[in-house]
Amino acid sequence: MKRLITVLSCVILLTAAASSQSAKLISTDHLAAMMKEKTVSVVDMRSDIATYLKGHVPGAVYLHYETLRLAGNGVPADLMTGEAYAALFSRLGFRMDQPVVIYSAGEANNFYATFLVWILDGFGHQHTFLLDGGYEKWAKDNHTIEKKYPKVRATNFPAKPFELKIVRLDAVKKAMESKSALLVDARPTPQFEGKEGLQMRLGRIPGAISHPWSSDLKQTETGKVFKSIADLQASYEQQGITKDKHILAYCNTGTEASHLYFALHTLLGYKHVKVYVPSYTEWSEREELPIETGPAVKAN
Repeated sequence: MKRLITVLSCVILLTAAASSQSAKLISTDHLAAMMKEKTVSVVDMRSDIATYLKGHVPGAVYLHYETLRLAGNGVPADLMTGEAYAALFSRLGFRMDQPVVIYSAGEANNFYATFLVWILDGFGHQHTFLLDGGYEKWAKDNHTIEKKYPKVRATNFPAKPFELKIVRLDAVKKAMESKSALLVDARPTPQFEGKEGLQMRLGRIPGAISHPWSSDLKQTETGKVFKSIADLQASYEQQGITKDKHILAYCNTGTEASHLYFALHTLLGYKHVKVYVPSYTEWSEREELPIETGPAVKAN
């Protein structure tokens, strides 16, 4: 009886979450309960397939983040077409009416998982979840781990409509010059300041605000998880990143910026957020475009 009440409680929480703005963030306990109640597509997006082979969430299919992008006009790490994504998702067994739960390592590179969440959002997928704390927390919470590969049945994932919240170089340049939108840099501070990086010119887009993606997480005994809604809201508002502004998030390629999109759009309910792809990797190569270096500046 006690176990039944626990399971029902989890199901009720999941149902309530599905109608809220924070529906797309799911705990390890909620995922465990969901997997007992319904068919779920679980995706492991850790950056090294060896970690998947050592152990993964039961039923999880492996997907490397580089599978989600291709060079565009010679610039690496651009997006693919809706048709290409649909073919991939069909092979992975995704369905529009079935939950898709995505996770990465947890302690690092959480943005690989949010990148897939963002792409699925472009298809209007209403049942996409990000596992809070990722694989690290799943393991430390003593949930089942297995090595067995999942049995995946191919589907016919629809290629349209596909409308990503994306912005391209010309629009970013215009926003920079007119200050019509707020540029937010999701990279680590040393890259923002031009002290580190692999791009052709180190630095940032002029006028951008530094908000490293990892600053949206907090350390717990069982792994890194998202900060509370109140703490997230406060951290962004203190930088002048408020709901009334149009926000263009960027990083080196678009993956880290998707983490900011998830925090702002999915968790905090910001309506005017877009991601610049392929981000600073493209901007830095264009020698005619200006860059800035040095300490971060604050928004007015």
